[in-house]
Amino acid sequence: MGHDRPQTILLTGAAGFIGYHVANKLIDAGINVIGVDNLNDYYPVSLKQDRLERLNARAGFRFHKIDIADHKGLFAVEGVAAADAVIHLAAQAGVRYSIDNPFAYAQSNLVGHLSVLELVRHHPKKPRLVYASSSSVYGNTATAPYSEQDRVDHPVSLYAATKRSNELLSESYTNLYGMDQIGLRFFTVYGPWGRPDMAYWSFTRDIIAGTPIRVFNNGQLERDFTFIDDIVTGVVATALQSPATEQPKHRVYNIGNNRPVELGRFIAIIEDAVGRKAERIMLPMQQGDVKATCANIDALQRDYGFTPSTRLEDGVPAFVRWYRDYTKT
Repeated sequence: MGHDRPQTILLTGAAGFIGYHVANKLIDAGINVIGVDNLNDYYPVSLKQDRLERLNARAGFRFHKIDIADHKGLFAVEGVAAADAVIHLAAQAGVRYSIDNPFAYAQSNLVGHLSVLELVRHHPKKPRLVYASSSSVYGNTATAPYSEQDRVDHPVSLYAATKRSNELLSESYTNLYGMDQIGLRFFTVYGPWGRPDMAYWSFTRDIIAGTPIRVFNNGQLERDFTFIDDIVTGVVATALQSPATEQPKHRVYNIGNNRPVELGRFIAIIEDAVGRKAERIMLPMQQGDVKATCANIDALQRDYGFTPSTRLEDGVPAFVRWYRDYTKT
């Protein structure tokens, strides 16, 4: 890609939570976005369609409904040859869903990632590929704060195993074909237009409705909650900028908030934003879950100036306001 600013970016998972926000940020920067998504029904498709409706109303955005695992279809998407960079966010998300639906993860996360790698490999411009990995690759063995140098060969969920597999597939493609790639290990992303399968969404919904919330591991969980705007800044920087220091062709970065919060405090912030107390049902640890996540973000700060700035006390109310408006509750 050289140092020229991309004019066109191919964005997979464009109707998803992070994809929607990334698309808007790119369009704001005057970049054309070719968005692809299969609009699967893992959570209500209506939410994805509502995001898409807003994107489709913007000049500079074109959408194609396609499954990235269909590599012939992906190669044939109109305008793909013009892409100067690829941001690959499409994936089957969620840890718990992977226990019951393993083949959905193999298809979307393994075959899908390979399909995107092949697209970039055969692309006339050899564009940079920025792809989504996950903090779940760290499992329960790493010591917080998690560093990119930690061993990540003990995944506790199939989802985590597919994300680690993506990193290994990418490493092999860079070794074979010299491709320029960046993997981003996302840490618990939250915010407006978020995902209904995430705890912050269900907590907000249930507290507003006066329904008891389920608190796992008796609340003894810590998460590195990262506001969507901070995440988007990091994603776009890695796609558009060259790193400040000399780096290998394939590199993996943590992208998080670096300030983990205990679940109990997180719930209290939601209660304050909603204006009502939650009734809590205390439950044991869930299968496939991890006790704590915390990102060491030194590398992303050094190479791309990444500095998350949104406090939970600001981000959570922003989500709650959006949620009330969106759901009319």
